Amino acid sequence: MRTISTQYGELIPQHTADDLRKREIMPVEYHASGGIKSVPLEEQTVIATSAGDIPAELVSFHENGSLNRIFPLNGKLSGYWSQDDEAGLSVPITLTTPMGVIRVRILSAGFYDDQSLRSLTLWPGETVSVPTPAGPVVARIGVSFTRDGRVRSLEPAKPVAVPTPAGEMTAYDPDAVGVNGDANSLAFNDEGKVCRLSTTLSGLIAVHPDGRTHRHVPQYRESLCSEAEREVVPMRVEFDGDEVRIAIRPDRPATILKGKGYVFFAEPFLPQLPDMFTGLRCSV
Repeated sequence: MRTISTQYGELIPQHTADDLRKREIMPVEYHASGGIKSVPLEEQTVIATSAGDIPAELVSFHENGSLNRIFPLNGKLSGYWSQDDEAGLSVPITLTTPMGVIRVRILSAGFYDDQSLRSLTLWPGETVSVPTPAGPVVARIGVSFTRDGRVRSLEPAKPVAVPTPAGEMTAYDPDAVGVNGDANSLAFNDEGKVCRLSTTLSGLIAVHPDGRTHRHVPQYRESLCSEAEREVVPMRVEFDGDEVRIAIRPDRPATILKGKGYVFFAEPFLPQLPDMFTGLRCSV
């Protein structure tokens, strides 16, 4: 039986398929340099990582051979195998992370090329309490870390008030989708200050250097649930030194306010919607 040698031991690539979870044999992939890039495994195999032992059905690697991402499960969803079926195989894992020891179900864990933990992508419905520079925040979907172990970003599980250069704003993205936990809507810079957030509950007033005032608020769209209903679109705000970027729609360019002399004020925005805190809307 063919095996692949890695610094994490001998791995047996997938070489059989079944009628339910693994309906096709996934290939082993290689970097252009010839090193292993990803390996689907024949059986779930425990991999020793810097965060602890993690069972794996799919692993990917950096070019230097260190672990890039590990997936405890790798079933293929279809009419024969649902997310609920896959969820029945998911079990909590004890992990040692920059935010302490946690026990949680994960979709994947990502690592830097020095083997330090880069991110966790949580199983749908799972949450963790994350100590951030803005205080403890309950996160869903994902949380990411810097190489030296500081919280870089997370996806708030519910609306949370955080300090920003414009004052207190309420961070929450009801449209967030958990592809991976590397980049999330609430992010912090190297100084630990909020540098990016998505919000449906805050507006931003920009006072231009010439005295003009412009109000930026979340917009609405027609709901796919019903033509008679509207839903609020999360507004993304990024603070980067003297530059502020405001995106009110994902399909439109952001408004960029650059240069000294601008003054910003946050204000509450209260959409009159019955489900403004819904985690996943039918339009997503």
